[in-house]
Amino acid sequence: MDTSMINLIETQMAVHLDPNQQRILHDTLVQCFAAQEMQRRENDNRHLVSVFLAAKRVEGCSEKTVRYYDSTIRNVLTAVCKDIKQITTDDLRMYLDDYQKRSGASKVTIDNIRRILSSFFSWLEDEDYIVKSPVRRIHKVKTCKTVKETYSDEALELMRDNSECLRDLAIIDILASTGMRVGELVRLNRADIDFENRECIVLGKGNKQRKVYFDARTKIHLQSYLRTRSDDNEALFVSLQKPFDRLQISGVEIRLRELGRKLEINKVHPHKFRRTLATMAIDKGMPIEQVQQLLGHQSVDTTLQYAMVNQNNVKLSHRRFIG
Repeated sequence: MDTSMINLIETQMAVHLDPNQQRILHDTLVQCFAAQEMQRRENDNRHLVSVFLAAKRVEGCSEKTVRYYDSTIRNVLTAVCKDIKQITTDDLRMYLDDYQKRSGASKVTIDNIRRILSSFFSWLEDEDYIVKSPVRRIHKVKTCKTVKETYSDEALELMRDNSECLRDLAIIDILASTGMRVGELVRLNRADIDFENRECIVLGKGNKQRKVYFDARTKIHLQSYLRTRSDDNEALFVSLQKPFDRLQISGVEIRLRELGRKLEINKVHPHKFRRTLATMAIDKGMPIEQVQQLLGHQSVDTTLQYAMVNQNNVKLSHRRFIG
């Protein structure tokens, strides 16, 4: 707040006002300048966030990722209530601690927020908006690594046998044999499928394309499903009812969840097919770099998190190599 301007105005008006009027003037000036300062801060913060998000779009981040960055950063700025250039490490530590207490968020969520803040303030530092990122001294949050479930062979066969239509059967097959993300699945068009070579090109995170491959069973069921189609929609998978719109992520998730409940299979969702494929590939000796390429991961560490090695195989290897 510009206190020197307030003092100057009060000094010049003092001869015209009695003490009570001077107090009213002082309070009014403080409120007006505080509001002006807050508006200036909000405008400056908003500008820096907007420029950062624009940089992320240029780098190839999806709109979903950009929106997540935007909401996370704005929540922090609202809570801290400071000019971005004045935010300290303690401000951010206190925010993360308070957020965890209030929301009961997991350590994974807290570390995700920390990573976003690190990206934002590191960018501000690189662009010379600030001298040093306040996130530098906030270390990675230690999280407990849990063994996530995969589908058993029996569960996969049960889902195939109990699919209500050829479309759902084809979805199960293509998810299980390619390991593609559900977002990649719903973006596929009929023309994207190369049946002769049993492969297709999917558009993954960061608008990166990669080839994925499917087995003979998936080919047969996909072709059988497409032969039942009478619509002219270019999408590979469409809704079962007119106007046969492109199937959305939520549609896939709902159908699989309903199937899981009917068969009493725990936690049936699209991403579990991806984790199952990674685990199966690693267990059968596929080089981790090839699994990484298949899944479209930037880092091999991410692939290792997906691939939960079969404990029975570990036991057999122990007996074979150690005793």
